[in-house]
Amino acid sequence: MVKTTERWIQSQQYRKWDLRCLKLQPLSPVPSDIEISRAQSPKAVDVLAKEIGLLTDEIEIYGQTKAKVRLSLLERLKDQPDGKYVLVAGITPTPLGEGKSTVTIGLVQALTAHLSINSFACLRQPSQGPTFGVKGGAAGGGYAQVIPMEEFNLHLTGDIHAITAANNLLAAAIDARILHENTQSDKALYNRLVPAVNGVRGFSAIQLARLRRLGIYKTDPDTLTEEEVRKFARLDIDPSTITWQRVVDTNDRFLRKITVGQANTEKGFIRQAQFDIAVASEIMAILALTTSLQDMKERLGKMVVANDKKGEPVTAEDLGVTGALAVLMKDAIKPTLMQTLEGTPVFVHAGPFANIAHGNSSVLADKIALKLVGEKGFVVTEAGFGADIGMEKFFNIKCRASGLVPSVVVLVATVRALKMHGGGPNVTAGAPLKKEYTEENLQLVAGGCCNLQKQIQIAQLFGVPVVVAVNIFKTDSAAEVDLVCKIAKQSGAFDAVPCNHWSAGGGGAVKLAQAVEEAARQKTSFKYLYSLELPIVEKIRIIAQKVYGAQDIELSPAAQSQVDRYTQQGFGNLPICMAKTHLSLSHQPERKGVPTGFILPISDVRASIGAGFIYPLVGTMSTMPGLPTRPCFYDIDLDPITEEVKGLF
Repeated sequence: MVKTTERWIQSQQYRKWDLRCLKLQPLSPVPSDIEISRAQSPKAVDVLAKEIGLLTDEIEIYGQTKAKVRLSLLERLKDQPDGKYVLVAGITPTPLGEGKSTVTIGLVQALTAHLSINSFACLRQPSQGPTFGVKGGAAGGGYAQVIPMEEFNLHLTGDIHAITAANNLLAAAIDARILHENTQSDKALYNRLVPAVNGVRGFSAIQLARLRRLGIYKTDPDTLTEEEVRKFARLDIDPSTITWQRVVDTNDRFLRKITVGQANTEKGFIRQAQFDIAVASEIMAILALTTSLQDMKERLGKMVVANDKKGEPVTAEDLGVTGALAVLMKDAIKPTLMQTLEGTPVFVHAGPFANIAHGNSSVLADKIALKLVGEKGFVVTEAGFGADIGMEKFFNIKCRASGLVPSVVVLVATVRALKMHGGGPNVTAGAPLKKEYTEENLQLVAGGCCNLQKQIQIAQLFGVPVVVAVNIFKTDSAAEVDLVCKIAKQSGAFDAVPCNHWSAGGGGAVKLAQAVEEAARQKTSFKYLYSLELPIVEKIRIIAQKVYGAQDIELSPAAQSQVDRYTQQGFGNLPICMAKTHLSLSHQPERKGVPTGFILPISDVRASIGAGFIYPLVGTMSTMPGLPTRPCFYDIDLDPITEEVKGLF
């Protein structure tokens, strides 16, 4: 027993991984992403799992290079101290993006493959909409990638499909319930909801829970009064208040507004609806914020899908579908283990929208990774869009849900984006860059550093040290990069370093890794931006003024009405998830740099009660992208002999 106890204690202690890293031989010029990915032979995922301390019964293998990790690991390692928690955010980007994913991957490759420090990257799963639309894949790029990149960018382990199935089951349940209530008497409806099975009638567990919420403490279906039967059987959903939409993981603009119920069998129940892209589903946001199966089930039940005709919220629990949703999501809750080009571990899990949701990968992936790296290790995760959106939501929403405290913020900047903020010409996806972006121009760089300074200040509002990572492009001059680093340090960054991971792999991010390691030793005084007890409008105002730099906010009558309704319904103490353009600190994408003096207009306010946040809309937000004239799918193909995927990038 003593020996067994000693072995158990030893297994709980921090140890450096015995990790076989994969060698890189970077080429110049840098080949395409998929060529680089193909040139590397990944380790078998069971080998990687063993190297990082996972037990055989803690993984579920999908093919050769992917595995789900079971949540039981958290119980086994519950007494092990967490590692350091690093967030990668960015300045206000160009439409081309500034490389947060490549920095995240380059950083962990540097930490583990070059400095022998345990580290984990935690990334969002990309939607297939952009993969076949405009943006292409999202596995990083150059010599800082997750591999195999085609596995990463396509179905992965089916999580988004599970979300789609669960979301659409709930949507079907809403419309079917309205139809059945419209066409049946109270008694007939009740008899079908609580049928006799082999001559015996009984309530299901979820029906008994609904009875208790209604204040009816009876267990025999035959003892309910007529009034109790009516209260139980009728949800009385007001169709005009339905907020739950169907989803599909494809960019399909013609589904932005549709009419449902046109068949004769639906007996004239016709209403206007829409499809959203799958990653915009509240179920995706729940997956990203949940902390356990039990927590996920509770959150799924709390999702508000409509109001009844008295103005009270109707939930998934009221519809009786919570258990079924949890069953559909039982595997999706487990993070997927993959690896970088240098053989270091990556968790890919969840991918919520970064505007109407919080745009961060899952709490569970972070928690598991923090245990696996041990107290001297690092977990690096990424926030969507610029620091004013993704980082603010990471701190105020994700960190509240997880209870985790970040050690360092890595703020990604590019010379290209800074020139744009300094007054450079418009940057358009798909169009060649103007000469201002390909030739040295210190004046534009200096002028645009105001945006970098502002984003550093935003991070400092939360009391976390900032390391600026200047993501290098081949057209950047040494003088331009030096100027950015100098201004960043003068503006309060702990350090600022150039990074060449795209062209050199982890070796090009070693200085960044050393700066992050040093910054993580600093004492932090992490704090949230606002108290949850403040009124909804006041929380919105604090974000608008302190983060975006607005003079004030202005709510439309519709927005104010929704605020009043959510407050009356008891949802006023939730955090705020602003849905705003990522292309400017303001609500106007064309205003670059650091706009001031503007009034932030709030056109509407909506709620994701299961996920646990209120989301104000600043202008209009599309939740279903469209395909361009020439989508990426023109370049994607399959070799029927080798089964190799071509054209993903």
